Amino acid sequence: MSGGSIPRLVIAAPSSGAGKTTVATGLMAAFAEAGLVVSPHKVGPDYIDPGYHSLATGRPGRNLDAYLCGPDRIAPLFLHGAAGADLALVEGVMGLFDGASGMGELSSTAQVAKLLRAPVVLVVDASSQSRSVAALVHGFASWDPEVRLAGVILNKVGSDRHEQLLREAMDSSGVPVLGALRRDGRAGTPSRHLGLVPVAERRAEAVESVGELAARVRAGCDLQALLALAHTVPELPDAAWDPAAELAPADGAASPEKPLIAVAGGAAFTFSYAEHAELLAAAGAEVAPFDPLRDEQLPPGTQGLVIGGGFPEMYAPDLSANAPLRAEVAALAASGAPVSAECAGLLYLSRSLDGKPMCGVLPAESRMTERLTLGYREAVALRDNALAAAGTRVRGHEFHRTMLEPGAGADPAWGLTHPERRLEGFVSGGVHASYLHVHWAAEPSLAGRLVASAAQAAPAGSTVR
Repeated sequence: MSGGSIPRLVIAAPSSGAGKTTVATGLMAAFAEAGLVVSPHKVGPDYIDPGYHSLATGRPGRNLDAYLCGPDRIAPLFLHGAAGADLALVEGVMGLFDGASGMGELSSTAQVAKLLRAPVVLVVDASSQSRSVAALVHGFASWDPEVRLAGVILNKVGSDRHEQLLREAMDSSGVPVLGALRRDGRAGTPSRHLGLVPVAERRAEAVESVGELAARVRAGCDLQALLALAHTVPELPDAAWDPAAELAPADGAASPEKPLIAVAGGAAFTFSYAEHAELLAAAGAEVAPFDPLRDEQLPPGTQGLVIGGGFPEMYAPDLSANAPLRAEVAALAASGAPVSAECAGLLYLSRSLDGKPMCGVLPAESRMTERLTLGYREAVALRDNALAAAGTRVRGHEFHRTMLEPGAGADPAWGLTHPERRLEGFVSGGVHASYLHVHWAAEPSLAGRLVASAAQAAPAGSTVR
């Protein structure tokens, strides 16, 4: 089997809340438990679902976002992530045809399915309908003839009689029923203000939940029919994405230096794309994870720092209590070493979060609010910095219920250009801090520039002790 013919399915739904994550994660776990190497993928920018996918399969959960990375990169990124897999499963986002606001099909599950030439299995919430399910599926199957809606999984079925009525209705639709799952809250995953609670915060319970999902899917879905459907895909003509090939020598690729870049993780900083660490390594860095909740020092020899997104507001007292690490981070930033901080990282670098002292790198205070800030953004770098050259244009994503006062420094990280125009974030010395989540696969020079800057920085151990 060549890389371009990896068996694959897209798991979609008519709308959010139908049970895509439940079904997709259960299928991933069930096939993995059956001995298949399963590659997990998620449409859109979401960081949390891929954590459950990774738990189910033992492989990194990867995102496929045509807005952030461009449609031309979707198949190459898929092939990179699915290399060596027996089966790839792609969980959709929102409703099948819902994409970036006001931009047609861009970044929708339907667009990704077409780019991957993959059949779609529609998860339908059948809890309040019987014959109408056939009309619903017919509408979705006929809306875009380029989308191959090849099967349906009926979710939240109430009883044997309810399932019989649903199957009888679906007999006339021309779309086969590949599974029926009963209403069952036992394998649910808890949510809070930004969606599901990440795996890193409830690992033992998450392992149990994923096991229960796998059992439900095995009992209610025709796994052999689903696997056979996944094998009906054509060859993808694209070459797999290669992080090393994406980096020009000027970006830091093949640098004789091998600077150590520390990457924050643990329960408070769970948001990251797998390709970021791969790009850092391809640019010549040694990547060292650390946990700001537990580690009182940066990894020895740290010359650069990446602090991604997550939920620092849930751990503000514990982050604040780790004063030795906060002091090391502040000293590293003061030394001019490159520090890239996104969203949660931005809050961690502020003076305080909900009144609890943070690292004090940025002249700003942060706090939780009731207002959700959510959406795609376009931005441009206004001046040269450790992450981006002046004029670099990126597409990103904001997703938070916090605010920073002020929201931008004297030298902002980005000038947002769409859908609104405003200044955002902070650039100071080697620090680049912003609410904007950016997928570096779309602009690999960001990783290369960070590594090249780190190679010139003094190690943390030489400036802090």
